Amino acid sequence: MARLVLSECGSSRPLPSLYHRPRTTGLLTTTIPSSTLKLSSVSTDLRRRPTSLLCYARKNRWDVKVKVSAPLRVPLLEEEEKERIDLEEEELFDPGAAPPFKLADVRAAIPKHCWVKDPWRSMSYVVRDVAVVFGLAAAVVSVNHWAVWPLYWVAQGTMFWALFVLGHDCGHGSFSNNAKLNSVVGHLLHSSILVPYHGWRISHRTHHQNHGHVENDESWHPLPERLYKNLDEATKLLRFTLPFPLLAYPFYLWGRSPGKSGSHFHPNSDLFVPSEKKDIITSTVCWTAMAALLVGLSFVMGPLQLLKLYGIPYVIFVMWLDLVTYLHHHGHEDKLAWYRGKEWTYLRGGLTTLDRDYGWINNVHHDIGTHVIHHLFPQIPHYHLIEATEAAKPVLGNYYREPKRSAPLPLHLLGVVLRSMKRDHYVPDTGDVVYYQTDPDLLKK
Repeated sequence: MARLVLSECGSSRPLPSLYHRPRTTGLLTTTIPSSTLKLSSVSTDLRRRPTSLLCYARKNRWDVKVKVSAPLRVPLLEEEEKERIDLEEEELFDPGAAPPFKLADVRAAIPKHCWVKDPWRSMSYVVRDVAVVFGLAAAVVSVNHWAVWPLYWVAQGTMFWALFVLGHDCGHGSFSNNAKLNSVVGHLLHSSILVPYHGWRISHRTHHQNHGHVENDESWHPLPERLYKNLDEATKLLRFTLPFPLLAYPFYLWGRSPGKSGSHFHPNSDLFVPSEKKDIITSTVCWTAMAALLVGLSFVMGPLQLLKLYGIPYVIFVMWLDLVTYLHHHGHEDKLAWYRGKEWTYLRGGLTTLDRDYGWINNVHHDIGTHVIHHLFPQIPHYHLIEATEAAKPVLGNYYREPKRSAPLPLHLLGVVLRSMKRDHYVPDTGDVVYYQTDPDLLKK
């Protein structure tokens, strides 16, 4: 290789050996006219000005080709090695394995102010949502046009769902530190949408305490194979064929899920202990009062008008509730583990939950889609969940599954729940770490 370097000085000198062996790629190629060729010593500061020759060549428009070795940008081996290790870890990652961190590690990563409950801020959301509910009703009655009613039903049903979420915060105690305030607000909100507050609160507490457990979980838990195969064909079709699963909540309140017995309205239900009897009676009375009020309103405004103002939005609310609660525990691209026996822990069960992005609806239903941290720490108010999640992500690592970004309206989630209904049918009767199995015969029907 030529060891002469050109410069403006007109002399030549051998190129100092900066490398033990010359590069074979990335060589500088330029063309120099022989009439103007001048040779000089190379700058002794090549390390500081590695591209000086290139700049000179461009300036003087040389047209005689000479190949000269020049320093190149070398990828940092450390970064390449880190990327390779991260890729290998993702490929070897087992989501059903016990995590290398503890619940206390996740808790420690969350800023202290995220645990602070502000009752005034919580009440502001109640005032906002209630005002929207009455405003929508007044607006649709005022306009009373056939094209407006469907928009009202969707909007009002979504607002009923938002009211439920605020009552849900009351049930967890994340609304405020005042138990009486939580109970009063929770009863007003939930009774207005025909949910027995204490009955739901207690069963939902059971769900959180046993999340991810095959037998002990309460909400949308999987069916063991023997129980699934004993279901009659009609029940199977209703459970796994849309839209029927999205209408399940009222039936769940009265009779729970297959394989479980009891009612959210009955104080002697298997769901409750004797000390909770008074609470259940209180909630059932409030629910009955709301039902009586609706019957009375049907006589005042007519049953059809009540159906349009309240009945259809209630159905939309139920569909929201079933859709969201189902998708928090089902429908991921990778199958989620369910646990039994010694393999189950509160942390492992909580890590099987999923965050979901609902686009514009995130703010409307108070970020209930930010669900992983909520399941692990239900005491955190909903308005701190996003910040708490971001702080916990470095600890959770691959155990946190980033949700797919949604369009303004989360219509893509209907496809997610449909695919899940086609493949997530039952889990094996044995094994402490199990995954959903598919019944191929059900798909043929």
